[in-house]
Amino acid sequence: MVKLDETLTMLKDLTDAKGIPGNEKEPREVMRKYIAPYADEIFTDGLGSLIAKKSGNENGPKVMVAGHLDEVGFMVTRIDDNGYVYFQTVGGWWSQVMLAQRVTIMTKKGNVTGVIGSKPPHILPAEARKKPVDIKDMFIDIGASSKEEAAEFGVVPGDSIVPYFDFTVMKNEKMLLAKAWDNRIGCAIAIDVLKQLKDEKHPNVVYGVGTVQEEVGLRGAKTATNTIKPDIGFGVDVGIAGDTPGVSDKDASSKMGDGPQIILYDASMVSHKGLRDFVVETADKNDIPYQFDSMAGGGTDSGSIHLTANGVPALSITIATRYIHSHAAMLHRDDFENAVKLIVEVIKGLDKDKVKEITFS
Repeated sequence: MVKLDETLTMLKDLTDAKGIPGNEKEPREVMRKYIAPYADEIFTDGLGSLIAKKSGNENGPKVMVAGHLDEVGFMVTRIDDNGYVYFQTVGGWWSQVMLAQRVTIMTKKGNVTGVIGSKPPHILPAEARKKPVDIKDMFIDIGASSKEEAAEFGVVPGDSIVPYFDFTVMKNEKMLLAKAWDNRIGCAIAIDVLKQLKDEKHPNVVYGVGTVQEEVGLRGAKTATNTIKPDIGFGVDVGIAGDTPGVSDKDASSKMGDGPQIILYDASMVSHKGLRDFVVETADKNDIPYQFDSMAGGGTDSGSIHLTANGVPALSITIATRYIHSHAAMLHRDDFENAVKLIVEVIKGLDKDKVKEITFS
């Protein structure tokens, strides 16, 4: 068993925490614990996004580094007479990664373990066996014999349901397997950026942010950005790794371990050219590896950040990750560390003149 160092312990605590959109309390408290030693002030907005402020120069540009606290999950909608739990997805799911997977239902009486089930293939017609099971035909088995027993367990409509998976360091110890990398890795980047800047002189006010409800429409980023009113914004998140069998460079070109992804375009925004150019120049100057990527579908918190108030120059910096929006995803530790290094160097190079130059370039 691998002994966890300080960074791995933080990553484990963040990913083990349970928090679907609308119920991010657990990961928020974990992030608060780890970012507090490096912040001058910590507060939340009205939706519950965590905002940690660290001043280099109190009158300098405001730089926002935002990961989102929530993970994809489910919500209890009803319990039938036989004690089976039916649910609504919260965030995007592909039905083929769901069946027979263990989940945790968060109730007022404590956590309840369940498994996602459906009608067994053995009794389905041959044609039906060839088709994926619709999510609407799935249920969760918690071992209850009746609706009354499920109620005794504490399960009620509205309870959060979270994928179950233990944080795992692979045999190649750079490879890390966990639930909720989307997007606790962004929260970890925000934490470590403030940590690395603790004893550095820089001419900015930096905000490390854990936003809420990203997976259901980039909602927490709207309120957090309105609260901060930043001059520059970074959405830090996961991206697609294209280094698995059957994926061509045309589908997804990024590889785990080759550096953080600088997103050129996604469905939520066109990245700000001036900011993107400055980030690339900074990476080249400091020999920090990076990859360009674009996504025709999906988006990150940058999509909300850049549209706030009069507009905010924003860029998404992401970590190539395998198997996102499932029970277990994998990423490379070097990519995380290089993302932190890149953002720290960018912040050290920003001042009022540079922000003005970026904004109008």
